[in-house]
Amino acid sequence: MNKATKDFIREHADADVRQLALQAKNTPEVDLTYALEQIAGRQKAKSKLPTLAKIDGMVYPPHISMEQCSSELTAKYKEEIVSSGNCFVDLTGGFGVDFSFIAKKFKHAAYVEHQKHLCAIASENFRLLGLDNAEVINADGIEYLHQMDHMDLVFIDPARRDDHGGRTYGIADCTPNVLEVMDELMQKTDMLLLKLSPMLDWRKAVRDLGAASDVHIVSVDNECKELLIRVKYDEQPIKVVCVNLHSNGEREFFEFNDKESTPMRQDILSKTYLFEPNASIMKAGCFDEIQARFHVAQLDNNSHLFVSDYEIPDFPGRRFKIEHVTSMNKRELKEALADINRANIAVRNFPLSVAELRKKLKLKDGGDVFIFATTVAKEGHQLFICRKIG
Repeated sequence: MNKATKDFIREHADADVRQLALQAKNTPEVDLTYALEQIAGRQKAKSKLPTLAKIDGMVYPPHISMEQCSSELTAKYKEEIVSSGNCFVDLTGGFGVDFSFIAKKFKHAAYVEHQKHLCAIASENFRLLGLDNAEVINADGIEYLHQMDHMDLVFIDPARRDDHGGRTYGIADCTPNVLEVMDELMQKTDMLLLKLSPMLDWRKAVRDLGAASDVHIVSVDNECKELLIRVKYDEQPIKVVCVNLHSNGEREFFEFNDKESTPMRQDILSKTYLFEPNASIMKAGCFDEIQARFHVAQLDNNSHLFVSDYEIPDFPGRRFKIEHVTSMNKRELKEALADINRANIAVRNFPLSVAELRKKLKLKDGGDVFIFATTVAKEGHQLFICRKIG
């Protein structure tokens, strides 16, 4: 990179990349394509990878790699759930975000990536990060697997796009297809950590893999981001961890063993509090476990909303105080909504969309009132009018 390009990147660090692209004719001495890539990458990193963004000289990959890489929050979480050891290998290196966090816990860490330009980026960035234990290897991950020695931990984040750029989700449809090399993987490592699409059904994924020690369903600010599966052959019940990481540093955890729980039957419409699980809980589908653990009642099998007589401060999700419950009867609605002119509306297992219901109720959006429209077993369509707690 020449001095003009370096100066251009520094001087326009916070500029609009699209506007800068129009300056191509005015800056012939600048490698504009590279400069714009670096400026856009750093701007993205400020929110997604804040620690890396503060390091002067960090090199960022093309847009697609920045979009696909883990956030700092989820990478740190992976670092936390793996044990320290001697040897670790990431067979799908990419931009190297996950690698750079996990590598801190090992004496030797091998980054394997088949794209040369990403290896060059990784070499420079690992130097800036002080990862003296890191070895960058330009090779196909599966070919490297065939000749590598035994490792304490193997990490794989299969590419979830096909040859035409379309998204794929199933393990067998990703690259590499881990299912084809599972036996070899488990012969060469004590623990395999897989990062998979949050769109996958975790139970099916575990069945396909043939084994798992624990499953982590990871959300960030209530948006499901990753499905992590640690594979180790044993006969213990699978531990499932639902975690919601917040940008402000707070966390919500719900952990259970993959076995049946028997919820209690309760009278539903007389309850005082309503609870909406976070995105990781929704993805896990552990609704019976939620009912049994917190002694709450689910409004209906398809609503995934819970009610209780008591406030539950540590419930993994949003909490509400129920002020009124009404059917869709016109007279009841008029009475229940008499003093309400705006509300936040959510529908669950309900025949109307949010827009249709808002129009029917003649309510504006916003305010501090929350209306959950759902179908309750034996009670039909019901509206739960609430105010948020916390």
